[in-house]
Amino acid sequence: MTPDRRAICFGLGAVGLWSTVATAFKVALQHMTPLELMWIASLVSWALIGALVVRRGLLGEALGRGWRTAAWAGLMNPVAYYLVLFAAYDRLPGQEAMALNYTWALAMALLAVPILGQRLTRMDILAGLIAYSGVWVIATRGRVLDVAFADPLGVGLALVSTLLWALYWLLNARDHRSPLVAQWQNFSVGVPVLTALVVLGPGLQWVGGTGLAAGIYVGLFEMGIAFVLWQLAVHTVSRTAKVSNLIFLSPPVSLVLLYVIVGEPILPSTLVGLVLILGGLGLQQWQKAPATPVDAQS
Repeated sequence: MTPDRRAICFGLGAVGLWSTVATAFKVALQHMTPLELMWIASLVSWALIGALVVRRGLLGEALGRGWRTAAWAGLMNPVAYYLVLFAAYDRLPGQEAMALNYTWALAMALLAVPILGQRLTRMDILAGLIAYSGVWVIATRGRVLDVAFADPLGVGLALVSTLLWALYWLLNARDHRSPLVAQWQNFSVGVPVLTALVVLGPGLQWVGGTGLAAGIYVGLFEMGIAFVLWQLAVHTVSRTAKVSNLIFLSPPVSLVLLYVIVGEPILPSTLVGLVLILGGLGLQQWQKAPATPVDAQS
């Protein structure tokens, strides 16, 4: 198997797992609060990535340098980003939260203007207008001339999560830590903070077998194995565009799983909005065709 084919297999594995997490979020949130889900998933992911760090002989590096960056990066991801994202999923149908979250790449292009001094091209502006018109369709559930959103707070939380995720990666543009070490250090900062929030807030309580299983699943696959597979894909492939476009496969599969497992009826407004969002992202990908590694998410 050639390196590119192996990379595509890794990428398809990551995208396949990301396609399931919207369903896992909704199942888990039926049994616990966003904070409890965040705590369980982060603890599992921290243990998994820590085991990989030890297995690859990176423990010395992980314990040594990089903690100054981890101190703020860990508060952004996992703590702030996932708490906001899970809060959005708690308020919105999974299909809407998932679709809105896919605008993070466009948020990154917009934030790169003030942060990195980059300039928006005409294609960036066109892609943004198309994608965010999809956001409007989803937020109004098809009543595009009605400014009364079905759940303005839920929509706001979903869009704030995209800003947090984009801001996290832009601020990490000069992060020289290896990906596994960075992820483990960030979770090492985040887990104690989340533990304190749980203990001082609702307290530790049993969330049921189904809830616990869903939380473990989120930690293993959304924050753990999928991340590792995607990193392997982008570091193995000869040209990142060959795997970055695989993320467009995830939303349709997510919709089917939400319908079959959670029982969410697929709203016509979600389909129209998602087509617009993916169309905008497609224009952006086609324009830039990145040749250097990029990172993605659910």
